[in-house]
Amino acid sequence: MVEIAVAIAVKVAECLVHPIIHPFAYCCNYKSNLEKLKNEVQKLRGAKESVQQKIDDAKRSGEDIEQRVENWLITADEILDAAARIIEGAEDTTNRLCPNLNTRYQVSKKAAREVKAAAELLQQEGRFDKVSYSTVPEDVWLTSIKGYEAFESRMSTLNDVINALKNPDVHMIGAYGMAGVGKTMLVKEVARQAKADKLFDEVVYAEVSQRPDVKKIQGQIADKLGLKFYEESESGRARKLCERLRKEKKILVILDDIWTNLDLENVGIPFGDRGCRVLMTARSQDVLSSKMDCQNNFLIGVLNESEAWDLFKKLVGDKIENNDLKSLAMNIVKACGGLPIAIVTIARALRNKNTFEWKSALRELTRPSSGSFSGVAAEAYKTSELSYNHLEGEELKSTFLLCC
Repeated sequence: MVEIAVAIAVKVAECLVHPIIHPFAYCCNYKSNLEKLKNEVQKLRGAKESVQQKIDDAKRSGEDIEQRVENWLITADEILDAAARIIEGAEDTTNRLCPNLNTRYQVSKKAAREVKAAAELLQQEGRFDKVSYSTVPEDVWLTSIKGYEAFESRMSTLNDVINALKNPDVHMIGAYGMAGVGKTMLVKEVARQAKADKLFDEVVYAEVSQRPDVKKIQGQIADKLGLKFYEESESGRARKLCERLRKEKKILVILDDIWTNLDLENVGIPFGDRGCRVLMTARSQDVLSSKMDCQNNFLIGVLNESEAWDLFKKLVGDKIENNDLKSLAMNIVKACGGLPIAIVTIARALRNKNTFEWKSALRELTRPSSGSFSGVAAEAYKTSELSYNHLEGEELKSTFLLCC
């Protein structure tokens, strides 16, 4: 019984003494708590500046900031604001002739609380291995391909390409046809459908052109993947790109407008059993079969007469139903040879012109061409030349030449 009574007495004493000693300790540690707070504020400001610098660098690189880092900054600002108010209040207290013990207690207690909060926040900052993450730009052409026309004559080719992509034994596929026939549009539509049908986790696109620039091709693919290059050499970039592409389970790489052999290993594109599926376009079947070793190649032909007329009419409008223009229009469409680019170019050039200019255009289209470019059909060349001649002003003509 005596032991129980003693234990009860001790507990009662603790309950009576603690409310006295605890505030007294805060009063005694008033200066040290304020000094600790000032030190923690200085460290927290330095840490905040460091984190903010990393955030600014990341934003300049087009990266998004981790939410936990954003939250850390908000909390840091709150602690620094609270600490500033405490320190300012302490200075007012110190300047008084007769400092109030209760005020000192309150200030010291708040200072100790913010010291603890700042110390915990500084520990969190040390665990930031990174403050941002790369964002993959949305491929708008995968969701809506501006200008794509689902011509009936192209559907079988489109379906054949998609079926080839579904074949696990086929890794390299080619689509070929003359310039202006619509190869780029068709493979982009293939990509859109393949992504929608979940045939691939990622679809990336790069334009190769007549004089391939390996670094530019690497950059186009890397941009689609949200990959940043820090290596200067082509081989270093190729190694990093290859590592990134191998991380994807199913990926389609589209290489548009290939003119000659392109070493995929030098670019950093893995292919074969453990690599990517590669879909290429070229003007020549020989480039795809002999130089790029494509397993399946598909010809993209010109439009039939009905499709060519419907496309021209859609762009020009119902005005061509006028008896004076219809005959001219039909002859102009025929002169375009079923090439979509020729039809689109001439339709846009003539849709607001008078009958005299339509007749003049037909004469120009049917006369022998004054020039040409390698791999460009005569119809495409002549319609581009005609469009150029119809532009008003040297500035517009210069812009047109830059776009060709």
